[in-house]
Amino acid sequence: MAGSSGGGSAYEGRTFIARSDFLPFFRPDLGDAEIAAVTEVMRSGWLTYGAKVREFGDACARYLGVEHAVPVASCSAGLYLTLKAMGIGPGDEVILPPVTFVATLAAVLHCGATPVLADIDPVTYGLDPAAFTAAVTDRTRAVIPVDMAGHPGRIAEIVAAASGRGVQVVEDAAHSFGAEVAGRRVGGLADASVFSFYATKCITTGDGGLVTCRTQELADRVRSLSFHGMDANAWQRYGDKGRWYYEVLTLGWKMHLGDPAAALGLVQLGRADGFLARRSAIAARFNEAFAGLPGVTVPSAPADGVHAWHLYILRIDPEIVDGGRDRIIADLTANRIGSSVHFIPVHHHPAFADLEARYAGTLPESERHYREAVSLPLFPSMTGQEIDDVVTVVRASVTAGAR
Repeated sequence: MAGSSGGGSAYEGRTFIARSDFLPFFRPDLGDAEIAAVTEVMRSGWLTYGAKVREFGDACARYLGVEHAVPVASCSAGLYLTLKAMGIGPGDEVILPPVTFVATLAAVLHCGATPVLADIDPVTYGLDPAAFTAAVTDRTRAVIPVDMAGHPGRIAEIVAAASGRGVQVVEDAAHSFGAEVAGRRVGGLADASVFSFYATKCITTGDGGLVTCRTQELADRVRSLSFHGMDANAWQRYGDKGRWYYEVLTLGWKMHLGDPAAALGLVQLGRADGFLARRSAIAARFNEAFAGLPGVTVPSAPADGVHAWHLYILRIDPEIVDGGRDRIIADLTANRIGSSVHFIPVHHHPAFADLEARYAGTLPESERHYREAVSLPLFPSMTGQEIDDVVTVVRASVTAGAR
């Protein structure tokens, strides 16, 4: 696995603080209102796609400032459905960065299209517009920029470059619900944006996702494909306003959201601004604590926008800090604090050995990111003491490892 630390380190970690309990990488924030909303739906007897899903989609559209929003089973499903709805298939090329979760790549492969990897920007950790344009060929049909960690990246530049080349833009916005670019929330800039409501995200439906679309036509296709290719009102056939007859208009899948998840999402949506503000405050505290440490690069916020801070990613230079990020992870673990790495570049996974061979040595920024990145706990319910513990351990680890 090229460029990998193997997921471990010879360094075993040192204890710097005394924690009585484990601080997880993430802890969901669910209260009585969420429980009551889901319970109400469960008691209604309508447990699948229904009015709550449509209500949730409409509420998300208003929040994001877009006209068309389709709730789906997951962001992974949404990426696939969107590419299929756009007609992407065999013979087409789709450009994406390697620093992303495997679902981004999988959506392309499941469509039968050819993935083309392009390097990341060293500041935003998202797709580099110059690398994107250099990768475009006459077979390029789409590009999937990834809003890494909640930073909207250079999406406006990518959209502008793509529109001049006839390339459709599907924004992987799994991390960036609530992020903004030049006063506009992410979701209305690309041809389509796909969000995640997984348990660790800004708002959660347990599992779930959302596709926002620039056009009604694309939204209708995504919605139909997510519901077996049925016509728009087929879901009503078991209700008092429904009828038994429906039509399957195209071959589709069962990838829609259900009402219990949508009910949870509606309550979470009402708390989104508070969640985002708390995430931003914690990130600011971390930046203040870690800026200036030798060998440490803190994440940056967009100059003309708002970071959603789904993740807080430090970069640790192993030439300056002995053991690099693996040292930090080992010390956090020794002090009962969770952490992670985002992400293993997709071409390093054994399932995609052909991509490993094709792109070996050609993606320097992505490889550097993977060598140096460590994600720290960041979630709204973190206490002041928990934040201080993370700061204490990271600062002590870096200081002890400085060459």
